Amino acid sequence: MMFSTKAEYGVRVMVELARRGSEEPVPLAEIAEHEGLPLAYLEHLVARLRRAGLVDSRRGARGGYLLARPPASITMAEVVEALEGSIAPIECISSGPDGHVRCARETDPEHICTTKLLWTRVRGSIIDTLKHTTLAELVPTPHKKPVAV
Repeated sequence: MMFSTKAEYGVRVMVELARRGSEEPVPLAEIAEHEGLPLAYLEHLVARLRRAGLVDSRRGARGGYLLARPPASITMAEVVEALEGSIAPIECISSGPDGHVRCARETDPEHICTTKLLWTRVRGSIIDTLKHTTLAELVPTPHKKPVAV
């Protein structure tokens, strides 16, 4: 599964906001320039992050964005789902309203998807990794480099 640039760029924005701290709002243009990302696209992404309650915005001359919560309390699952929507390794797998994984090919009760178990496990592993990775873990510090896996 490949996440889109929404997830990649959105995570980079969140890391940059966390790196700069929560004292002063950061203008999105500064983040775009620092990360080499298109400002118009970032505006679209931070709107999604704001709707999800992950970032706050401030207007005015000293306006910009800042994290809505401490980095240690923001999981990558929250960030990626705010940007990408429901996480699914292939198109036919989704999560139903009751939380059970559904296969779009199982519309007929007599038809059993033979690969559903595999894709359910893959989806679970991805979500588990994202849930157990916080924004704080991704922020480089002068004494610590990001963990390579």
